[in-house]
Amino acid sequence: QVQLVESGGGLVQAVGSLRLSCAASGSIFSVNAMGWYRQAPGKQREVVAVIRSDGSTNYADSVKGRFTITRDNARNTVTLQMNGLKPEDAAVYYCNAYLTPLVSRDEYEYWGQGSQFTGSS
Repeated sequence: QVQLVESGGGLVQAVGSLRLSCAASGSIFSVNAMGWYRQAPGKQREVVAVIRSDGSTNYADSVKGRFTITRDNARNTVTLQMNGLKPEDAAVYYCNAYLTPLVSRDEYEYWGQGSQFTGSS
């Protein structure tokens, strides 16, 4: 059973900063692209940042210069470091990954359970 488990929701590092982590677990052959999406009340889910297996990244314009996405390939983990948080960053953040399970040669998309940032940081 492959799943993405998020952690760090509500964990405040400092005023205006928050770190979210997500680990892919299960029988996995490879983890390809990983990223974070967010959905605010009344809005559609939008991409925040993605990082590919080669380390290349893409960020939403609204978070460039404030958020940093990294990954630990040995642990199949992706982390979103959010600095300079603004009220408009309040949303439920979802981990996303494209990976290949051991039981298949195909790539599948997986989602984490969602981590809420209320804007209190």
